[in-house]
Amino acid sequence: MLGWDGPEREKLWRYNQHYFDDLNAVDAGERSHWHHALIQRWIKENPPGTGSGWEPYPTSQRIVNWVKWKLAGHPFSDEYLQSMATQTRWLSRRIEWHILGNHLYANAKALVFAGFCFEGPEAQMWLKIGLDIIAQELQEQVLPDGGNFERSTMYHAIFLEDLLDLVNLAGAYSGLVGNEHVDQWRATASKMLNWLEAMCHPDGEIAFFNDAAIGIAPSPAEIKAYANRLGISSDRVAISSGKPTLIQFADSGYIRLNAVQAVAFLDVAPIGPDYIPGHAHADTLSFELSLFGERVLVNGGTSQYGSGSVRLEERGTQAHNTVAIDGENSSEVWSGFRVAKRAYPRGLVVKQSDQSVWVACAHDGYTRLPGRAVHKRSWQLHNGKLLVQDQVVGEFETAVAHFHFHPNIRFAATDRCHYSLRLPDSGQEVQLTIRSGTASVGKSFFSPEFGIRLNSHCLAVRPEFDNSIIVEISWSINE
Repeated sequence: MLGWDGPEREKLWRYNQHYFDDLNAVDAGERSHWHHALIQRWIKENPPGTGSGWEPYPTSQRIVNWVKWKLAGHPFSDEYLQSMATQTRWLSRRIEWHILGNHLYANAKALVFAGFCFEGPEAQMWLKIGLDIIAQELQEQVLPDGGNFERSTMYHAIFLEDLLDLVNLAGAYSGLVGNEHVDQWRATASKMLNWLEAMCHPDGEIAFFNDAAIGIAPSPAEIKAYANRLGISSDRVAISSGKPTLIQFADSGYIRLNAVQAVAFLDVAPIGPDYIPGHAHADTLSFELSLFGERVLVNGGTSQYGSGSVRLEERGTQAHNTVAIDGENSSEVWSGFRVAKRAYPRGLVVKQSDQSVWVACAHDGYTRLPGRAVHKRSWQLHNGKLLVQDQVVGEFETAVAHFHFHPNIRFAATDRCHYSLRLPDSGQEVQLTIRSGTASVGKSFFSPEFGIRLNSHCLAVRPEFDNSIIVEISWSINE
């Protein structure tokens, strides 16, 4: 047996053992007897303060899951209550102020849940501490445009579910929290839902920027349904299928472009908050593209954490649809969750007309290199065509624009400048033309979920003559 700790599994795997997420899975009722036995075993085999399970983050996740399980009507013995009180008392003295971000928010949520569940002065103290932290962190971690400050679509969804849980809990214990808190939670959740809906591909799942994978957070559809049950909706206006349009999230730094049969997501964002960039990828000026409802160009995604070579590769610039200069990353990602010198976007310009939308931006991530090169990129979306233009200003030895295709795309070269892309579901054919630069086809990967790495293809385009790269993607419009 693997037990609760030990080198047989990596740290994140061990953490998940201690979360008890399965208590609240869709079919959890079928395993109620097993869940009781597992809780009893955990209490017996994890004495206070020992092992990974007593670190603040897994403790926070477990407290919330146990409270949810209790509220769902499962018998909750005095032994369980005593253990949960001990866990909360332990957590309240070990709040992760040194880590901040989603860890601090999770600590606060757990204290609020326990503060609702128990009675007495100590429970009121837990509740007050948790409420104060949440009020503070909503201002810090949710940007004015509704995006989470870590600029990760996955963590945005996780944060939003946590916020909806707080609204739900306040309804279950009516009167224990003032309206000023609940009103703030509901208004913030509406903004976050608006952002999440806009940052989803037509297939209903998230775009992959920074650490992002499907299956960790509930699906966007599940989150939207949860919000709607609580009377929370977004204020996003329906996107017209006529002329090209855009949605700009100026604070978080993402742009969604829309045209007939096309959706593109542009990353003109900082990689994250300067003091907590642990979930950042070196993906500045990358983008993703869906056509006819199917993903065509994708960033590499995230299949694992840790500090190994796969983690570094997935965080690196070459795993994203952007330009790598001299084989370096645009931001110096290292170890599992570290960033040294980082890229900052600059000079953003957005224009819109009846015929197209045009976005241009640059970043300074490569100015740390001897040639002090600057990457400039523009996107111009028409109905039936996307033009991507890159230019590198400054001295460099190599510059490569990467275009990563979804594994399901059937990819073929018709000549050295023209490529045909067949979409598997719709059967539509898309043309990719190199207007400036020289291209080669290489192997790539796509990691849509943790533990999954799918083989794919990548087009690598290098500049010629004027240090520019121009790639045109075109398709027939079916209206």
